[in-house]
Amino acid sequence: MKKSIILTLIISFILIQSCFLDKQGNPDPTPPPIKNPTPDPSSPIEQKVEYLLSKMSLDEKIGQMTQANSDSISADGSQIKDYYLGSILSGGGSNPKALGGATGENWLNMYNTFQQAALSTRLAIPIIYGIDAVHGHAKVIGATVFPHNIGLGATRDTDLAKRIGEITAKEVAASGIDWTFGPCVTVPQDERWGRTYEGISENPDLVSALGKALIEGMQGKDLSSPDTILACAKHFVADGGTLGGYDRGNAQITEDELRLTHLPPYISANDVPVGSVMISFSSWNGENCHGNKYLITDILRDEIGFKGIVVSDWDAVSQIQEPTYADKVEKAVMAGIDMFMMPASYYNFMITLKQLVNDNRVPIDRIDDAVRRILTMKYKLGLFDNPIKSADKLSTIGCEEHRAVAREAVRKSCVLLKNDGDVLPISKEISHIHIAGSRIGLDSQCGGWTLGWQSPNYYIFGTTIKEAIENAVSAGTEVTYSEEITEENYSTSGAEGADIGIVIIGEEPYAEGHGDRLDLSINSIDEDGVTAIETLKNAGIPVVVIILSGRPLIITDQIDNWDAVIAAWLPGTEGDGVADVIFGDYNPTGKLSYTWPRSMDQIPINSSTAGTGPDDPLFPYGFGLSY
Repeated sequence: MKKSIILTLIISFILIQSCFLDKQGNPDPTPPPIKNPTPDPSSPIEQKVEYLLSKMSLDEKIGQMTQANSDSISADGSQIKDYYLGSILSGGGSNPKALGGATGENWLNMYNTFQQAALSTRLAIPIIYGIDAVHGHAKVIGATVFPHNIGLGATRDTDLAKRIGEITAKEVAASGIDWTFGPCVTVPQDERWGRTYEGISENPDLVSALGKALIEGMQGKDLSSPDTILACAKHFVADGGTLGGYDRGNAQITEDELRLTHLPPYISANDVPVGSVMISFSSWNGENCHGNKYLITDILRDEIGFKGIVVSDWDAVSQIQEPTYADKVEKAVMAGIDMFMMPASYYNFMITLKQLVNDNRVPIDRIDDAVRRILTMKYKLGLFDNPIKSADKLSTIGCEEHRAVAREAVRKSCVLLKNDGDVLPISKEISHIHIAGSRIGLDSQCGGWTLGWQSPNYYIFGTTIKEAIENAVSAGTEVTYSEEITEENYSTSGAEGADIGIVIIGEEPYAEGHGDRLDLSINSIDEDGVTAIETLKNAGIPVVVIILSGRPLIITDQIDNWDAVIAAWLPGTEGDGVADVIFGDYNPTGKLSYTWPRSMDQIPINSSTAGTGPDDPLFPYGFGLSY
């Protein structure tokens, strides 16, 4: 037994030390150090890239094409040095493991440690670090969390979107990180999809305009500026057009529909131009996008003219429909993917790709083309000149100036759907307001992709809508609250004697396929919230309903009993923006960026299909009341 364990350890040690094997199965010799790992700093970027490329071994080139997750890297970043890794990401719920958790300081320290490991390699090529900052730098404790994209779509404000992009870039860069996997420029066509809220709109023109503005804000005029980061348009292409709204599903659509609905935002993104594009997990007419050379090379590269980095999604290569892993890798590389997000299986990917090159299944020209694009972007970002980041901008994360812009975004994103009897705005001098509902926490306001992948946690700092209401009213106004309220507990809930009720209802946090739902009726999503509304109405007082959701919900059977309705979407940390609308400090301007269906039978429904009769929506695209 002991001999077996020792033998296993010896074999593992040999594999790690050899890193890669040559065509005959022998360990590759480590290339000798070179005196000048980088060319003359005054040289054009193209010349620098070619010089560096000429000095690189195949192992080093494949390393540049590989992105590992931070959870699979040791604290000292030794794997970055051993395998010449070109990129690290912190995906999903991956955070710094240092004491204190996901603080800006811990992010910065982890980044610099990993970067030092990269700089200790023979050629000292810095890593590029990626993160999902999809509605602000929301994986950092204390960061400014903006409304998710569905809320931004309701603002119709490109200037605001650009400013949000700028602030996101500043907070991401302050923590050292270079690259965000955003914005999502999907064009969702089916609200059953659990990623609907990541889409700005069902309308490609609106997605194109706001998506481009976000990218312009993130990347700025000069990518080498310390306040800018690399943006990523995703997920290419038609991820929002899958049959039945299934995440990672199949878009069964014609090429005309693909070009009319789903391609325009990428054309606009390339006008900036965006520095990277992420490929979709989904398929187009049965062929996985990650292996689709027509989409990636012929359309994205050649037709649109995209010259940046094409990056895969999370271990998505394994889902390509090919019999062996080597076949999958070959198809993805030859389709045109440059960088491969291989969270924990990066070593297997690297040795597989090397064998494919040695077997002449992947030409070295394709490898050089991918590495050339990656090195070019690293030079444009200034990573070779300033690879180690300072802590002098950490105080800007979550600062008041940034939160003020987030508050502006919240109030502009609120869509007033109903206001019978001019119940809104509410006077700040009213005697008694009762708030009800279980969706009053910052987790419900922020949704997925906030610190955690699926659900936020108690480390979020911000203002809830309930707190914002309490802060806004006059000193003489009583504000009471009950999570649940029924006929049985009405007298003890604090609601008795209230002049008006405000009920916050909606969805619990979710991300990706975990949010796919076949039933979007409000009764199935938040039955207690609906009961609270009914109870307050039966008490004879008007009720204002605030809906927190990542998509339109089916409220047709209930809305007649509601006096006023605000769709607040997933507003983020600044609940004061909702209170601004409730109390009339801001006259609502938000307009629906999605058609609001009457029933599940109407889904999918959008502005191009909605008409009259059975296709008549509850609220049309572009609807929104003002006072």
